[in-house]
Amino acid sequence: MAYDVIVVGSGPGGYVAAIRAAQLGYKTAIVERESLGGICLNWGCIPTKALLKSAQVFEYVSHAQDYGVTIAGEAKADFAAMIKRSRGVADKMSKGIQFLMRKNKIDVLAGMGKLNGKKEVEVTGADGKTTAHAAKHIILATGARSRQLPNLPIDGKKIIGYREAMSLPTQPKSMIVVGSGAIGVEFAYFYHSVGTKVTIVEFMPRIVPVEDEDISKELEKSFKKKGIEVMTNASVEKVEGKGNGVVATVKTATGNISLEADVVLSAVGVSTNIEGIGLEALNIKTEKDKVAVDKYYKTNVEGIYAIGDIVPGQALAHVAMKEAVICVEAFANKDGKFAHAPEALDYGNVPGCTYCTPEIASVGMTEKQAKEAGYEIKVGKFPFSASGKATAAGAGEGFVKVILDAKYGEWLGTHMIGANVTEVIAETVTARKLETTYHEQLDTIFPHPTMSEAVKDAIEVALGEAIHL
Repeated sequence: MAYDVIVVGSGPGGYVAAIRAAQLGYKTAIVERESLGGICLNWGCIPTKALLKSAQVFEYVSHAQDYGVTIAGEAKADFAAMIKRSRGVADKMSKGIQFLMRKNKIDVLAGMGKLNGKKEVEVTGADGKTTAHAAKHIILATGARSRQLPNLPIDGKKIIGYREAMSLPTQPKSMIVVGSGAIGVEFAYFYHSVGTKVTIVEFMPRIVPVEDEDISKELEKSFKKKGIEVMTNASVEKVEGKGNGVVATVKTATGNISLEADVVLSAVGVSTNIEGIGLEALNIKTEKDKVAVDKYYKTNVEGIYAIGDIVPGQALAHVAMKEAVICVEAFANKDGKFAHAPEALDYGNVPGCTYCTPEIASVGMTEKQAKEAGYEIKVGKFPFSASGKATAAGAGEGFVKVILDAKYGEWLGTHMIGANVTEVIAETVTARKLETTYHEQLDTIFPHPTMSEAVKDAIEVALGEAIHL
């Protein structure tokens, strides 16, 4: 069958691209080999947040007396029920995408999609039958999977990836988490909260290494206070089975040590799904395991586009969603279906969020990056321990840090760690998009008491005008 637009992959990038194309009048189909919504809705963003919420509720109940609430009996974490709830949330969201496909009259082609060299997508179903579908515009949005290290092959039982970590049949008594990016620290927090002994092993000198150094230090301090063991400048060299568990050989600055655990979670990043999708058939260019694209996500082949984790840029759901809209609106503009060419995405103003407790949120330059870029900067940190709202909520851990250009007042970056900061970071993103200066922010009224006013307080600290500190 012929379509105007075919999207291969139904993750956040794929389903958004399909919906936007349908909205603009294109006859659209989407190809999915597993469940609509891709990794994000089924095995990533959404169900992990459900698990983390269960952990937070359990922690609240366990410390109810701190809030003047008495609960009879001891609070217990029901691991199986938490996993079941998480899977239920994922299933509900995937069904929501099914509804959106029907609402927008998008055909869902179930199976593995592959370019066949004729500006067509071949779809191989579960029964092995193959059908070919032509389209003027083909968008590749095939996403990524858990990266595997040669010495840490994921077997799904003793060495697991994030998918297995979300659906283990029983709770492990101990776990080694290899890697301390967002995936690693989120699962470390969840499993520790429900009673698993957790050790994080990070190759870099600090955990969450892409964040500002002050954020890394604060999270490590918080995790160690909770009882999570953190090992930096360390690497897992090999893992061997021992009874029902494993023994990991960990290389450290002072020599090798052995760690025993029930299971090892490999959280060392993701690998792109660009194999077996027919890139070679059309000689589509790739660079460092990514599909090469222009600012509107067009490949070197006319009519073929790529978005999301398989192109350069941050591998984040909200990035893929925005890339999807820009991609579709760009070719729709050329087709006369959209009034103007869209603005290219500014990858320097993309927020990053990590949902462990305390949460982390950031956008823009770190302090180190701003200095290396040659800026004369002003830096302000405001601790949540001095925030009325945070104190009232029993959430005084963490801080807001702002980095400002001293010469022109440009807002270079914001870095937060604390309760609900993932809901606060959007303010900085919008302000930076509008090229707001710190002077204008100080002329803006923030509601009181809120967590968000800590941003204003941090700016005041940077200027030496702190009121509440």
